[in-house]
Amino acid sequence: MGYASPEFDQLTPERRCIATGKTAPRDDLIRFVVGPEGGIVPDVDGRLPGRGIWLCPDRSSLRIAMKKNMFARSARRRVDVPDNLDNMVEKLLVSRCISIIGLARRANRAVGGFAKVKIKLDGGIQGVLLTASGAPAGGRRKLNRSRIAAEIDLLDDAEIGMAFGRDGLVHAFIERSTFADRLVLTSRKLAGFRENGAIDAPEGSDR
Repeated sequence: MGYASPEFDQLTPERRCIATGKTAPRDDLIRFVVGPEGGIVPDVDGRLPGRGIWLCPDRSSLRIAMKKNMFARSARRRVDVPDNLDNMVEKLLVSRCISIIGLARRANRAVGGFAKVKIKLDGGIQGVLLTASGAPAGGRRKLNRSRIAAEIDLLDDAEIGMAFGRDGLVHAFIERSTFADRLVLTSRKLAGFRENGAIDAPEGSDR
């Protein structure tokens, strides 16, 4: 099941993963660059200067590249690869998700809290549902699922709450928008670094 994204459905240049050899649109991969001091730097926003080194968005591919010295071979120079690079990438992707949700909130395209989410869905608004990882499924069953274009349960309640300036939130909702598109794209990458949680586009969503 897929999430149709007007912003990212257009053809984008493809890049090759240095660990698996697979080619994919660059928006679906994670970019790394060699920093000024020779260290490998994750570029989850894809904006840092320098020649890009591309990897499939999962911990396994990254660890293969680290173990087999593939960053140095791709960069054609000696590089410093942090031992915790996979955890660094995970934290950056989480921060990116929180930032996107926060931007959507400030643009009045996101709400937090079960009651507000339910009002949006009952009103026929289509969008992305966020549920805290590990949260009971009971609350979700009470929601109008026909308007949920994608569902993400990769962030914990503290991380979702951070985007709203709250101590914790179990549910949040982002209306279909470029914010939602970017959150889905980033969450797909984050899913490769988190064992708990998932991202899904449920049956019956209007895509």
